[in-house]
Amino acid sequence: MPSLELIDHSPHGHAAVAPLENASNLIMIDNYDSFTWNIYQYLVLEGATVTVYRNDKITVEELAAKKPTQLVISPGPGHPSSDSGVSRDAIKHFAGKIPVLGVCMGQQCIFSVFGGEVSYAGEILHGKTSPLRHDSKGMYAGLPQDLPVTRYHSLAGTHPTLPEALEVTSWIAGPDNNDGKGVIMGVRHKEYVVEGVQFHPESILTEEGRVMLKNFLKMRGGTWAENERLQKEAASKATPPGVASSQKENILDKIFAHRKAAVTAQKQIPSQRPSDLQASYDMNLSPPNISFVDRLRLSPYPLSLMAEVKRASPSKGIISISTCAPAQAMEYALAGASVISVLTEPEWFKGSIDDLRYVRQALEGMPNRPAILRKEFIFEEYQILEARLAGADTVLLIVKMLDEATLQRLYSYSLTLGMEPLVEVNTADEMKVAVDLGAKVIGVNNRNLASFEVDLETTSRLMSQVPETTIVCALSGISGPQDVASYQKNGVGAVLVGEALMRASDKPKFIAELLGGSLAAATAVAAGADFVGMILVPGRKRTVTEEEGLAISEVVHKATPRTVKTNSQIKATAGSDFFAAAASTLTSARPLLVGVFQNQSLEEVLRLQKLFSLDVVQLHGDEPLEWSKLIPVPVVKSFRPEQVNIGSRGYHAVPLLDSATGGSGEKLDMSKVRETLEKDQGLRVMLAGGLNADNVVGAVREVGELSSRIIGVDVSSGVEEGGAQDLDKIISFIKAAKSFNRLLRCHVKLPSTKFFLFFTLTNIFGHK
Repeated sequence: MPSLELIDHSPHGHAAVAPLENASNLIMIDNYDSFTWNIYQYLVLEGATVTVYRNDKITVEELAAKKPTQLVISPGPGHPSSDSGVSRDAIKHFAGKIPVLGVCMGQQCIFSVFGGEVSYAGEILHGKTSPLRHDSKGMYAGLPQDLPVTRYHSLAGTHPTLPEALEVTSWIAGPDNNDGKGVIMGVRHKEYVVEGVQFHPESILTEEGRVMLKNFLKMRGGTWAENERLQKEAASKATPPGVASSQKENILDKIFAHRKAAVTAQKQIPSQRPSDLQASYDMNLSPPNISFVDRLRLSPYPLSLMAEVKRASPSKGIISISTCAPAQAMEYALAGASVISVLTEPEWFKGSIDDLRYVRQALEGMPNRPAILRKEFIFEEYQILEARLAGADTVLLIVKMLDEATLQRLYSYSLTLGMEPLVEVNTADEMKVAVDLGAKVIGVNNRNLASFEVDLETTSRLMSQVPETTIVCALSGISGPQDVASYQKNGVGAVLVGEALMRASDKPKFIAELLGGSLAAATAVAAGADFVGMILVPGRKRTVTEEEGLAISEVVHKATPRTVKTNSQIKATAGSDFFAAAASTLTSARPLLVGVFQNQSLEEVLRLQKLFSLDVVQLHGDEPLEWSKLIPVPVVKSFRPEQVNIGSRGYHAVPLLDSATGGSGEKLDMSKVRETLEKDQGLRVMLAGGLNADNVVGAVREVGELSSRIIGVDVSSGVEEGGAQDLDKIISFIKAAKSFNRLLRCHVKLPSTKFFLFFTLTNIFGHK
């Protein structure tokens, strides 16, 4: 996490950029606050032409006549309903016509204009910094999580009165009764280009505040649909390559020239001459290497993670100068990284070849260790040989910086050392070069090395040019789960994460949320997965390994406790049916971890239950009922509706009614479910078998008034596409379930590709 110490983030020595055509008449309403002029400074530095009017010195009609390109509502003292002057009426008039931004009281004005309530925030903060969580969209595009932001407020919009038209975009971490979101720090209109921030991006203690305002100035039009169209039009009219941003091109030239001079000097040092390196290599002194390609194909996540050790960068300056590279790499490796990327450029990135050497030593002897990438401006064979001797398994070759003959020569040389390079591209022409080269791993840099602008869609746009057998890696600008979601859908094989990971305070948790959480279960976090299941049946395509299982167990058991809502009517002094009482054992302040077994020995079930600390065991085969008394946790037993012993009391906590072997996708006959429930008035069941987003609600409704006794649903193949979890299907399934109860608050964080979800219908459907 970024440091919350008092650090001056103001733009020292930063010249203003050229005036922006689309921000030629920005109007700011001043709510009599000194911070107004700090906002003014940041906006002007980013190219806006700004005029400021006091909130009681101009009318809406006069504002409209001035035809502003953007509207900004400043901070200010007091309450938005009584002290904001023309601000609220201005928002009402311009929302849906031009981009609107509210800061502090400005956000409170937005919140109240659309029907929300602004009241005491529960704390008074003046000049204090807090770590900000955000959705990585809009003003927060390309920014890492947990940025320190400055707060001057005692009022805020409240979660219970959040207007239907608005969504929360940033927050301070808080209790789980609001999805883990504390005080609201940002809102966005769902249709109009209207953004609000409760904190002060213009404060010198707020990190990346200028970038946030820069992101706002990029917005165009009055609606998000119009903004998307205008952004595409603007991109198509962009200055041709080689013409724009000479200053930043000079930075690249400067780095390249510096590296050439440094390498030339290094080659003159005895012991580091090319002949010295070659002699050492010929003596077999290079550490054993592994296949970069094969390691990328092995990951506990839907996408492989390339985790980067990165102390600084030309665009962001110092990120974490005190980082210990081998310790960082070990943390990445244990969290499931497939590749450790080590920046070895010393001047701008503050790295060295020694960092790579120590990283390799730290990972020595680790089973299934990550591959090690030398991230460097490589232009000659000497650097590749140096990397191999230090322990690299692969090197970076940047197409933009090498002519085709040099690229081919370096690529071929790397192969002779047993290293398949990572070939980096940014444009369609560069992608063609990489494909023609025969590169097995191509990295698409989302950051244009000429303009330094980040466009996360770059990778997705170039996917159509890539052969099916080639692994594509998305590089640069990835800061949260939202940035990753489309990549899996488009067939990307890996993501490289640097700055956001370096800044994260809890790196394993960040990784789990980024890849496991976002792609396989973050939707479940928001929608209410009460059980996280692992398939432990040998030979099944969804079966997790013990290594994956231990990682899943750690994440689930570390999940933050949440407020538990139950509809249980059971009283300690009254008798109750066995299944009604047993169902209460499946309610927890955190998600429960389930292990799924089928026709395995009792000894194996008990061993894995202990190994993974399973909260629940699901038996999906012909196991004896008596096993339920020998297993030290509640048992969910699978039955077909026509089988006997479904309602046997004193054994399984709940029967799971399924159509066939788990994961087959065969639809359960709901008429048979109804017959089963009619025969036993005290029976409670879970459903499985062919459920998906389109039929889950209808399936439950098919049993009519008996649906209250269906306490859960199990989905596996119903949220898959081609044998892998499909994000859209997961989202659709959860939305279908949530449609019955918008107040559901349940979280699951799961760093694995193999899982199934139980959704407890007692919560989702609101049944008693």
